Amino acid sequence: MTLQQEIVGNAMQMAVVNLSPGQTVYCEAGKFLFKTTNVTMETRLSGPSNNGGRSQNGGGGGGGNGGMGGMLRQAMGTAMQVGQRMMAGESLAFQYFTAQGGEGTVGFAGVLPGEMRALELDGTRAWFAEKDAFVAAESTVDFGIAFQGGRTGMSGGEGFVLEKFTGYGTVIIAGAGNFIDLNPADFGGRIEVDTGCVVAFEEGIQYGVQRVGGLNRQGIMNAVFGGEGLSLATLEGNGRVILQSLTIESLANALKKAQGGDKQGPTGGLFSTHAG
Repeated sequence: MTLQQEIVGNAMQMAVVNLSPGQTVYCEAGKFLFKTTNVTMETRLSGPSNNGGRSQNGGGGGGGNGGMGGMLRQAMGTAMQVGQRMMAGESLAFQYFTAQGGEGTVGFAGVLPGEMRALELDGTRAWFAEKDAFVAAESTVDFGIAFQGGRTGMSGGEGFVLEKFTGYGTVIIAGAGNFIDLNPADFGGRIEVDTGCVVAFEEGIQYGVQRVGGLNRQGIMNAVFGGEGLSLATLEGNGRVILQSLTIESLANALKKAQGGDKQGPTGGLFSTHAG
C-alpha cells in the first residue's frame, strides 16, 4: 500500500502523512510533529524488520524451547540494532503510528532548516543516507546502519556512518538548505563533493573519500585555506545522488560567528574547529 504523503513548507519543510485504516508509519524519535486522535503512538527499541520485538509465533502454550529460542533471538536482534544505532549516534528508539477505526493523519519534520524528499523503494535497490537524514517510513521499509570501514571511513569523517533503507514503500528523508539531484553518469561517471554535502544515494553508487591534492604546496593551500580540510567525497557509477547546499558544520560555524565566536578561524579548512 503506497504511503499517501505531502511535503509542505519552504525554508523548513514538513511531511503530512495520510494513513489508511490499520496502516503504520514509523519515525526516528524527535521527528514527530502532530497526529489526529485516532492514530495510536507506540515507542519501541526495535526496527520494523524485528516486528517491534514481538514474536511472530502464536501466543499460546506449546512453544517449548522453540518459543523461548525465538524470543531470545528477537531480543538479541533488538540489542544488536540498538547497539549499532548507539555507535552511529542515532536515536535509540523509533515511534510507530497506526490509524485505528478510519483514516488518520501524522506530521513529521527534520531538525534543520532545509528540504525533505520522499524516496520510493521497489525492493530492487537500497538507498543510503547521511546520519540523521531519516525522518519517517512505512513499516514495510527496513532501517539499518551501514559502516564505511577502513581507510574510507577514517578519512571521510561524516561519511563513516550511513543509514541504509531496504524493502518496499516510501521513506522520507531531510537535509539542510536546498537539494540537487545528480547522476555521476552524466558527468563522466564520477563527481567529487564536500563530504558534508552528501544527503543520499542509490545502491550501485560507489562512495569513497580521496585526499584533496597531494602533499605539495597547492595541496597544503587547499587543505589550510580552502575550507574543505584534507578530503573530498567521491561518488561513482550510474544512479541517483542527492546533495544539500548547506552543511551542518558551516551552519554551526555561522551561528558561532554571529554570537561573537568565529569557530572557522582565519584559515578555515584544516585548522577550523567544530562548534561545541
